[in-house]
Amino acid sequence: MTSPGGRKGGRPGVLGVDSGGSGLRVALAVDGGRVTAPLTSAEPVRTGPRGIDAGHLLGQLVPMARRLMAGAGVGSLRAVAVGAAGFGTLGDALRAELPSALARDLGVRKLALAADAVTAYQGALGQRAGAIVAAGTGMIAIGTDLRSWRRADGWGHLLGDHGGGAWIGRAGLDAALRAHDGRPGGSLPLLVRAEELFGPVTALPGQLYPRTDRPAVLASFAPEVAACAAHDPVAAGILATAAGHIADSAAAVCPSGADAAPGEVRLALTGGLFGMGEPLLVPLRAALTDRLPHVRRVPAAGDPLTGAVRMAADLAEDHLALPRDPALLHVVSDSRDAANTSDNKGITDSGPVDGPSNTTDMTDGEAVTPARPPSSPNVHPRDRPA
Repeated sequence: MTSPGGRKGGRPGVLGVDSGGSGLRVALAVDGGRVTAPLTSAEPVRTGPRGIDAGHLLGQLVPMARRLMAGAGVGSLRAVAVGAAGFGTLGDALRAELPSALARDLGVRKLALAADAVTAYQGALGQRAGAIVAAGTGMIAIGTDLRSWRRADGWGHLLGDHGGGAWIGRAGLDAALRAHDGRPGGSLPLLVRAEELFGPVTALPGQLYPRTDRPAVLASFAPEVAACAAHDPVAAGILATAAGHIADSAAAVCPSGADAAPGEVRLALTGGLFGMGEPLLVPLRAALTDRLPHVRRVPAAGDPLTGAVRMAADLAEDHLALPRDPALLHVVSDSRDAANTSDNKGITDSGPVDGPSNTTDMTDGEAVTPARPPSSPNVHPRDRPA
C-alpha cells in the first residue's frame, strides 16, 4: 500500500521526530537500516492553553515527512515515533489528535508518542535497564528497570532543574551580585565576567525579568562559571554543588544494583551541558562514584532523534520493550482505527499564542555556549516540565 504523500511502489520506512526548543528534527530510516540526513523546521512547536499545539506540529511535520519519503523512494511508513519536550505535562492534545491525523495524512498505522527524555534514553542506552541524565539549559534524570519508569527533576528553572545550565548560570550571577554588594559568597572574577557580557549588573533585573527566554539567558552564563573555576573557589564550588544535584537525580532514578551483577546497570550522560568539560565532569564523576558505585557509566550511543528513529523501528517490528506510561510513552498500535472513528474535523492551526514559544524540557543536543548580551542569547532551552 502507498501512504498519502508516498511513492507508489516505493519501499517502506520508519520516521523519527524530535520536537525541542530549536524546532522539529525529522529523520527517515529505510528498511535495511539506512537513515536519511535530518530535516529541521524553522521554528519550535508552539504551546498554548491546551498544551503542545498539535496542529502546529502537524503542519510542520507532514511536509517534512513527505519530502523525506519522496527523496528516499519510500512509499509507506511502517511506524512513527515522536519525542516531544513537555509531553508528560503538556501532551494531552498530541495524544488526542496526532494518531488520527497522522493516519489520515501519512497512512501511519503504528505510532509512539513519548517525552523527549524517553527518546533520549532510547538513543543513549537502547532497550536495556539503566538511567540517563539529560542536561542543557534544564536537567532531568530518567531510569527504568524495563517494568516502569522513574524520573527526577526536570521541573523547569523556577521549581527545579538543579544542576542544569540555567541553575549554574543563575548561581554564577548571584555570586557576581554578592561581590557587587559586598555580601559573603561573592566572586569578583564572576562579577567582571558578568559586566563584560551584560553591562553594569545593576541593570540585570531590567534586562532579564521581562524576557520570555530567561532560562536561556541564565544558561548562557554557565560557561563563564566553568571558565573561572580553575582560579576561583566560588565558581568551583558552584560546579561542585551542581554535580551533587545531578548525581542525586541520577541516584533517584537508577535501578537498584541489588539483583544485578556489577556493571550491569548503565548510566549515560547526554546533552550540551556536559560539553563544558572537566570543571564540571571532575566533580560529577566523583559524586556519581560515591552515590552509584554499582553502576557502569557509558557514553551515550546517540541523541534523542537517534532514539526516536530506533523507537519507530522497534515498534514496526513489535519489538518495543520499553515500558508504556501514559505520561512518558504512549503507543497506538493501529492509528488508522482512530482515523476511521474520528469526526474527521482534522487539526487546524490555532494561530499565535501568548507567552514563550520555545521554552522546553530538558536539553537540545547542543552545547551550552558562551554568554552573549541578553538581546541575543545563543542557547535553545528545553525548559518545560516533562
